[in-house]
Amino acid sequence: MGAKVRFTIVVDVHLFLIKDRKILLLLRENTGYEDGKYHLPAGHMDEDEPVTTTLIRESKEEIGIGIEKGDIKLVHIMHSIDGKERVGFFFEVKKWNGKIKNMEPEKHGEVKWFDIDKLPKNMVAYAKYAIERYKNGQLLSEYGWDKNRAYNSLLDV
Repeated sequence: MGAKVRFTIVVDVHLFLIKDRKILLLLRENTGYEDGKYHLPAGHMDEDEPVTTTLIRESKEEIGIGIEKGDIKLVHIMHSIDGKERVGFFFEVKKWNGKIKNMEPEKHGEVKWFDIDKLPKNMVAYAKYAIERYKNGQLLSEYGWDKNRAYNSLLDV
């Protein structure tokens, strides 16, 4: 009898960089995924990499800032499906070092602060959903599982 193939899942991390009730978002461009929409600084976990290390690495790669592990707070976890299942870890960071800069201009049109209660309409839907859950203090959510609703219109806020 052959060895059973184990189920694998994509793991990604998302940064809630917060300052004075504002959250930092990136305008996606030329990526082939949700271009023209704002999204959180985010990225995929590499093999043999803890999620906090992924967040620190992605923050440096995307917006040029340094984050200390002790300044990272887990605030939301999302189990979602968009063709492929994924688990997303959403971390709040209120303290960082370095100047925020668009380090990937080929992928991001701009880096901009938004009032957390006035998010842009052109935003990646699951990220907006996660921010709303974060504001309500909800640690866990499931997104995209209800096949009776369109994936990108689960939350109209």
